[in-house]
Amino acid sequence: MTQLRLSVRLVLSSLAAAVLSAAAANAQTAEPATPSPSAPAAGATPIQGDAVYKAFHERDGIQRVIDDFIGRITSDPRIKRRFEDANLARLNLLLVQQVCYLTGGPCDYSGQDMRSAHQGMGLRNDDFNALAEDLQLAMDKEGVPFSAQNRLLAKLAPMQRLIVAH
Repeated sequence: MTQLRLSVRLVLSSLAAAVLSAAAANAQTAEPATPSPSAPAAGATPIQGDAVYKAFHERDGIQRVIDDFIGRITSDPRIKRRFEDANLARLNLLLVQQVCYLTGGPCDYSGQDMRSAHQGMGLRNDDFNALAEDLQLAMDKEGVPFSAQNRLLAKLAPMQRLIVAH
């Protein structure tokens, strides 16, 4: 069980980095650029089929997960400073798009690619661990089955090498 938890934390680190990236970008507008049909900047290809998307309770459920998640990260004393100047509306929009797209939903991600978005941020694993815990709590609160969480996390894990400062 301990090994599984460590694996989950590592995978959650990737989504955490995406969150930090969107916060750091702090775009001037909440409206993203026109998305590409394949959304390659999302960092991974989507899960085939819509079973995981449905397990997340579709777009409304994903929205609830992200709303809860943003509430957690902006009040978490370990990481809230990262979000003090963030455009939270844009952050919310991009995270919903990314999770919806990656879970096989009918969405495109319109944010930056992961390498560009995180360049020069100096993100560390401590930041990721805090975000990972907050995300897991948000998914659990929504009642997303652990197997569906893991399928999403498997898509996010490879992004860590693009975003962690070494």
